Amino acid sequence: MREIVLGTAGHVDHGKTSLVRALTGIETDRLKEEKKRGITIELGFAYLDLPCGHRLGIVDVPGHEKFVKNMVAGVTGMDLLAFVIAADEGIMPQTREHFEICRLLGVRQGLVILTKIDMVEPEWLDMVEEEVREFCAGSFLADAPIVRVSSVTGEGIDSVLQMLDDFVRKQSFTEAFGPFRLPVDRIFAMKGFGAVITGTSISGRVAVGDELRFYPSELVSKVRGIQVHSRAVEEVEAGHRTAINLQGVDIAQIERGMVAAPPGVLQPNYMLDCQFLYLASNPKPLKHRVRVRVHLGTAEVIGRISLLDRDEVKPGSEIGVQLLLETPVAVWPGDRYVIRSYSPVATIGGGTVLGNLSPKKRRRAMERDQAYNRNVLDILQSGGIEEKTLLFLEESGSRGLTFDELAIRLGMFGKNLKKQLNEPISTRRIVVVDSASQRYLSRTVTEKIVDGMAASLTAYHLDNPLQNGLAKEELRSGLGKRVDLKVFNFCLNELLKQGTVVQEESLVRLATHRVALKGDEKKLRNDLETWYQKKGLSTATVRDTMDEFHDFPETMVKEVLALLLRDEKLVKISETLYYDAGVISRLQSDVVTFIEREGEIDAPGFKNLTSLTRKFSIPILEYFDRIKLTIRVGDKRILRKRA
Repeated sequence: MREIVLGTAGHVDHGKTSLVRALTGIETDRLKEEKKRGITIELGFAYLDLPCGHRLGIVDVPGHEKFVKNMVAGVTGMDLLAFVIAADEGIMPQTREHFEICRLLGVRQGLVILTKIDMVEPEWLDMVEEEVREFCAGSFLADAPIVRVSSVTGEGIDSVLQMLDDFVRKQSFTEAFGPFRLPVDRIFAMKGFGAVITGTSISGRVAVGDELRFYPSELVSKVRGIQVHSRAVEEVEAGHRTAINLQGVDIAQIERGMVAAPPGVLQPNYMLDCQFLYLASNPKPLKHRVRVRVHLGTAEVIGRISLLDRDEVKPGSEIGVQLLLETPVAVWPGDRYVIRSYSPVATIGGGTVLGNLSPKKRRRAMERDQAYNRNVLDILQSGGIEEKTLLFLEESGSRGLTFDELAIRLGMFGKNLKKQLNEPISTRRIVVVDSASQRYLSRTVTEKIVDGMAASLTAYHLDNPLQNGLAKEELRSGLGKRVDLKVFNFCLNELLKQGTVVQEESLVRLATHRVALKGDEKKLRNDLETWYQKKGLSTATVRDTMDEFHDFPETMVKEVLALLLRDEKLVKISETLYYDAGVISRLQSDVVTFIEREGEIDAPGFKNLTSLTRKFSIPILEYFDRIKLTIRVGDKRILRKRA
């Protein structure tokens, strides 16, 4: 059953840890330094078995301003907030900052707990409660119950317990689908077991024996064991506080902020498209490319905020931005983040990740670029799955995206994604160019490639009217950026099915293309045919032919010779010797007759038959071998059909 995770928040020394201890009997301050100083420094963990039979996981966060980054890490995976305010002090600086962090990270439910009520008079307590109601007005805690508690006397503890039980009873416990993800918030070694990580699993399931990769690194390890609140289990689902014992890794290889997930379900990136709220409490506008601290999951990374359509953003504004990070992160769309200023450190805003593998956005004064950026962010924020898919496929161009790559960019996997893709594939707005790897292209991208191929062939025929067609590989390489072979073949097949082009062996031509000779080209063709017919067996070399027809451009002579070869008027014996096809055909008949009579032919016999020197006889004999008329046996040749 999915576990509900309760998290604390509030100013330092307002009684968060004491409240957890009073509810559970568990001391969450485990470090010597915490006990010595009397404040929480690191995240603390406990659990509470409720009357309804459900176990509530609890994360106790530090309240001191120096440890806010630890507090942010603890909010990840939180379902319910215990917002703690000491009655003797009321709302303090970290009360406000913790509240904003929880709001930015998407916490939507909670209760307000006024602690230390044994230290104030009833009139003072009423005044503080009124202050708290005003503070929470219009927020996710506007209608939250306010409970008065003393962790010393125990007053109000039963009321908190009852409210938590009522809350859990109302939950549907729907499982967060998708691959397993766990942002790591603690790493330690246990004697006899090795490396152990802990965190709140936020999606999917993991079982003993499964492999996990620790993003953004490439470290992969196998799950040796799993514990949930000190109890060994074989499998754990989303929502549980989880400890995972790893096989074959050292704790020095893993850091807080890494995300444990199966290989291939995340992809680290330095740029994120985001929806960003710049808090109204900020004293001044935020400048373009200001350096900030970005909190994602349990990670803190340094980066800059790129304002895509302005030079600054005013407090209280909500806009689309691109985060440019100094180290890569691995997230899904929909993940939430918090921004803290670089120095002095304070929470200034945050929001939701919209695009996790975003190309760098153009930021120019040109309205075209600004309009493009706004359109992309609008699609990422409010577009449907098909609209986002088409955007990602457009961005990927001729490379396209595989099913798995598309799943990472959408944060949607398996049958859910396949169901969403059925309609655009069936209507061919999305095309499958490789069914084996399930690679998709946008229809508009394939149309651009198809149009580019047709344009290339048109230009080629215009420049080379005597050539029958263009080699496939030349056509492919002429498309600019090298198009993947399977994508090229898909687009070529589209042209073939349309009847736009014709493929003859390795050559491709437009279906409308016909070799049409001009007057001087026709004359050259007739003269070349006559020239080779007259030469007979003592043919001219290609160089001799070029010299003979020097009045014509050399390029034209070569093209007409190629045309005569294609039309089988000439036969290419070697690179330097072309023969009239009729002359070779008659010689071939004479050779067959000779061998049938004599049983074989050798070089002297061929010379007697043809009166040719070695300059011609050897290439011709090798040609007959090549076309499989004869086969060489020692110094002699026999007919291949007899061999």
